[in-house]
Amino acid sequence: MRLDLYTSAFCEPCHRAREIVAEAQRLVPGLEVTERDIAAHQALAADLGLTSTPTTIIYGADGSEVLRASGVPTLPRLLTALAQALD
Repeated sequence: MRLDLYTSAFCEPCHRAREIVAEAQRLVPGLEVTERDIAAHQALAADLGLTSTPTTIIYGADGSEVLRASGVPTLPRLLTALAQALD
């Protein structure tokens, strides 16, 4: 299971999103997390249609997108989405 977090350097909500994602990673064994700054990955961000940061995308074991959410996720919502990705 994989979680991609898209951020930007001067995004205050991104700092909080990082903290929540780190806590989820601590609680969910095997969760692979990748953070990407959209300024450094502009082409990928455009391909994905990202328009705001932070944006969290969760992929299931088969690589399909399970959840995409903009803004700071709550830990319960993030954990629920990760549990769905395991199904």
